[in-house]
Amino acid sequence: MIFTVRSLATVFAAPVMLAACSASPTDPAPVATETALADSGEKPDLLLFTSLPIYWSEGGLGDMLSADAPVHWARTALEARYDLVPVDTLTSLPANGTLLMAQPRALSAEENVALDDHVRGGGRVVLIVDPMLDAHSAYGLGDRRRPEAISMLSPILARWGLRLVPDGREAYEAQWGSRTFAVEEGGRFELASGGHDSVCHLVDDALIARCNVGNGKVMLLGDATFLAHGENAGADGAGLLADLIAAAETPPSAP
Repeated sequence: MIFTVRSLATVFAAPVMLAACSASPTDPAPVATETALADSGEKPDLLLFTSLPIYWSEGGLGDMLSADAPVHWARTALEARYDLVPVDTLTSLPANGTLLMAQPRALSAEENVALDDHVRGGGRVVLIVDPMLDAHSAYGLGDRRRPEAISMLSPILARWGLRLVPDGREAYEAQWGSRTFAVEEGGRFELASGGHDSVCHLVDDALIARCNVGNGKVMLLGDATFLAHGENAGADGAGLLADLIAAAETPPSAP
């Protein structure tokens, strides 16, 4: 797929108010998906764009190549269902495959445009973004190899008619469908004016958002705590990931 790069001033400052957003309490709950993906002999692609050590371990090259390097639980869970494909840029995304963005780094202007074009053309995205992630790291503050601590995705969220703000609660148990999971200093989404050709719904106290954007769909979760710990997030961690991906891959729902 070839993307046309335009300036953010042109693309994201949409003068026409085409977004229709709501916080409908009737937004459908997810369906448990442990057995939903039957083994057909060929796994679908899942693109992974993240600052977290999910695919690669956080240590240096030697640690990555070591047989003793720890494997993040999320990689194990995802590779049981998908052909996991790590990507380091969003400017040349393949047309096929759902995109999982887990606490990603800040996007360049070109990546914002490419991601928006990808979704509007029918792409499916799961975006897990934490406004203040406290993740253990071998690297000090300011080191680019350290997982992103603060979300820097305001331009693309605004383009879709959303903003992410800190929730204010230090820790609590959240529930989405059949899943219960821990949230620590997470965020909540707010509907914002200025979104372009998007319809967003907020669920679970606005911790989760579902957006139909053009011909595509984005599922958003405002906390990455369950992914920050590589050892174990419990059965509901893997189930939560599976449900978010399954929800993104279903056809966009009616407003």
